[in-house]
Amino acid sequence: MTSFEIVKNAVLALDSKKAEEISVLKVDALTSITDYFVIAAGTSTTQVKALADEVEFRLKEAGLPPHHIEGYTQGNWIVLDFYQVIVHVFNDETRKFYALENLWRDGTPVDIKEFTE
Repeated sequence: MTSFEIVKNAVLALDSKKAEEISVLKVDALTSITDYFVIAAGTSTTQVKALADEVEFRLKEAGLPPHHIEGYTQGNWIVLDFYQVIVHVFNDETRKFYALENLWRDGTPVDIKEFTE
């Protein structure tokens, strides 16, 4: 599965569970650790966990379990590492505080409309 296909599956999983403000940044020119960041938010700890669960479930079904998951117990910021793609699922407050899109602003935004419409 290509990194772009992983992104697409992650975005569809997040969208299916009503994630807020889904964004994708292509960061392969900025770092060697991954190709893309998928960033999304939930309105509660319960939703944040449900979003992460759905991403994990869909990608496992496609034959790609995450290499590592971090932050699930607290549920404020859950990171799912699929090597080429890292999925960040935040609650609103934590997302605003860390502002990953600003931190990685030199990354290339990916239009996700083609996935979600």
